Amino acid sequence: MSLFGDAEEWQLTVGAQTWSGLVWGSVQDPPALLLHGWLDNAGSLAPLARLLPGRKRWLPDLPGHGRSGHRPPGTFYHLVDYVGDVLALAQALGLERFDLIGHSLGGAIATLIAAAYPERIRRLVLIEALGPLARPATEAAQDLRRAIDARLALDEKQLKVHPDRASAVRLRMQANGLSETAADTLIERALMPAPGGYVWRSDPRHTLPTPVRGTESQYLALLGAITAPTLLVLADPPTPYLHGHDAARRMEALRPRQVLRVPGNHHLHLEHPAAVAGAVAAFLGEPHCEVAAGGDPYGP
Repeated sequence: MSLFGDAEEWQLTVGAQTWSGLVWGSVQDPPALLLHGWLDNAGSLAPLARLLPGRKRWLPDLPGHGRSGHRPPGTFYHLVDYVGDVLALAQALGLERFDLIGHSLGGAIATLIAAAYPERIRRLVLIEALGPLARPATEAAQDLRRAIDARLALDEKQLKVHPDRASAVRLRMQANGLSETAADTLIERALMPAPGGYVWRSDPRHTLPTPVRGTESQYLALLGAITAPTLLVLADPPTPYLHGHDAARRMEALRPRQVLRVPGNHHLHLEHPAAVAGAVAAFLGEPHCEVAAGGDPYGP
């Protein structure tokens, strides 16, 4: 039996990009697009999506992740390129205006889309995300050199072969602090057979350093441009880079309608889907959600 229950597997080619993913719901349901995190895949959000009835829930594997195709040789994965990727996919799926849910990297992509195309997003849900990671402008030259050096050395890297599925599960458990069940859900779409065992499907180019990042002031301005009512879901205890002065400034710029803090780690939506789904379903279904969950000081 599939780990994803009654989900339908779908594939679609949009331009040069081949997409794969999971979908629940009927054509009569209002649409929602769910974007997973870095080196994850659609399976990461499947436990949450299964608990959000009443919507057509599209869960793509982002380019170079899961069962979706990799970018052509000689190209790389820039954050801003995902904005065009996801909007092209939405257009191909016939999604003119939709709810957008993103975790981590998917949340960073979602903030850029919601900022640049506010008319397309009905409601926004950010899970462990407050916009893209920023870097001081003074670090730009050093970051660029490190990224280019890594790109030039990429061909020398060899994919690690896992002798069996259990080995890959243990690695994800250690890397992300996941339970065995959660890690098993994640790797369902992440592994492919290779001589001697299994290798990750994800494109190795995802592990390269980012050449140029935006500055904090740029991302504060982008967060401030978001007009969609927003639900922010954060782990408790907090993830370090989503806590402190900079995070507080970002929340002030974003002005979330609700803030929910859930006991767990960065993959709280995967480990505790019911706790997250209840709040998300209420937020997407209610026309007015004015009280910040848990009395968070960064509520409306």
